[in-house]
Amino acid sequence: MNATELRARQAPLKEQYRSDVESALTSVSARADWRGSGVTTSVDTWSGRTRAGLHEATGGDGDDACSADMLLEAVLACAGVTMRAVATSMGLVITAADLSAEAEFDARGTLGIDRAAPVGISGLTITATLTTRATDDELARLAMATERYCVVGQSLAHPPSVHVRRRSPESDRSSG
Repeated sequence: MNATELRARQAPLKEQYRSDVESALTSVSARADWRGSGVTTSVDTWSGRTRAGLHEATGGDGDDACSADMLLEAVLACAGVTMRAVATSMGLVITAADLSAEAEFDARGTLGIDRAAPVGISGLTITATLTTRATDDELARLAMATERYCVVGQSLAHPPSVHVRRRSPESDRSSG
């Protein structure tokens, strides 16, 4: 897809969202359950179920996906798609791209050992190594726009709210 094709696809959407702001609010969702054994959660993903479990630093055995790794995969996917769309829009020719995401977490915070230790990843860095003739200024604009428009990256700035609700045991028996 080139810049003209991308603009042609996005133009009617942009016009719709300008004239009907409510239509721009797009629902996204994910589903998971505890059907697996151990301290795991089975998440329905685009390509099938993924069983997430504890990282080895917090007592896992390494057989399950780590949710922190999955978070980095999600932010990297979003940043990569966003970067490619921005590069396309800017008319930049990029013949190859290698992207990586790195961060760390303090297991003391996650395990409740030290209340002063942070819970969550920190130092998240996304690195894109591009084969391109783009100028340094164009690459700087590409990085800035990618950071600005990456939905997952921007969402990390606002933590989610967690709601826990009770389901009656009777409803479990009647559905099984």
